[in-house]
Order: sequence, then C-alpha cells, then structure tokens
Amino acid sequence: MHMIIRKEEAKDYEAVEKVVQHAFETMEFSDKKEHELVARIRTSEAFIPELSLVAINKENDEIIGHILFSKIKIVGEGKTAESLALAPVSVPPQYQNQGVGRRLIEEGIQAARELGYGSVIVLGHSEYYPKFGFKKASVWGIKAPFEVPDDAFMALELIENSLKDQSGVVEYSKAFFEA
Repeated sequence: MHMIIRKEEAKDYEAVEKVVQHAFETMEFSDKKEHELVARIRTSEAFIPELSLVAINKENDEIIGHILFSKIKIVGEGKTAESLALAPVSVPPQYQNQGVGRRLIEEGIQAARELGYGSVIVLGHSEYYPKFGFKKASVWGIKAPFEVPDDAFMALELIENSLKDQSGVVEYSKAFFEA
C-alpha cells in the first residue's frame, strides 16, 4: 500500500476521531474513549500540532492511521524534566499489520527529535515498542503515576543520555484524566 505521513490538519479532526474510535473498538484493554482523549489533548497546553500525524492511503486519500505525542513531565526530587507521551497510536483493524503503525511511530519519533525533544514515554505492548528502541522506564527510575506492569511502561531517549539522572514520576496533562 502506498501511504504518506503528514501533520494532522483541523479539517482532519472528525475523520481522525472516527479512525481512533474504530482502532480501539475491539481492544480488550480499552475504555473505548481514546477518540475523546485525542480531542481533549488538542485543546490542552500539552498539544504539539507538529506531533499529531496522520497516515493517508494515497490511492483514495483516506486517513488510515493517527499518532499523537503530547507534552508530559518527569517529576523527581528537586527536578522536573520535559518529555513526551506517545498516546494513542491508532490504526483501524483493516489496515493493521501493513506497516501503518510502524511508519507513524518512526516518523513521529523523527519529528520529535527534530523539534529538540529529549525523550518519549509510552504505555504499550512490551513486545512491540522495543522494536523502536523503547526500554522499560524503570531502567532510568521513571515510574507511572498509576499501577502498570513494569514491562509495559517504557521510555526512549531521543537525545543520548537525555534520561540520565531524570528519575521520577511521569506527570501527564490533565487532559488524560478528564471524563
């Protein structure tokens, strides 16, 4: 399949929310409200328009995937570091296992690096994200603000040693917790 990855535009919002909703509708560990999270993040202080990307099927101009990185903080004793949350990555079932998610993640990571961000945190599948260089966040002493399996809470240094001496608890935008 031929696809392009580009920055999400306001005209894409409705289609993106449908893609996100469809991507998570059969997921076992989903509250089925990820599309609402995306909408809340877009209106929050954590939103970075350059890091909200869509995958477009070039044959029919259809949006077939979306990825969103937003600002978070790692709060430790006497220090705070800015980082990014990777959430969610959305690919509807009919386009999964075709490289859409991989391309979105790779291009999103590259865009974040180019914007000067030092790290990314993800809560996700422990066998999928390490393919992109993610490691257990606990390696750096970074913890989630809620109970999660250690191997599912991961971090990636976009700049070498950016997480060195950055232990602490991740502080997500309040958009993650609003109903």
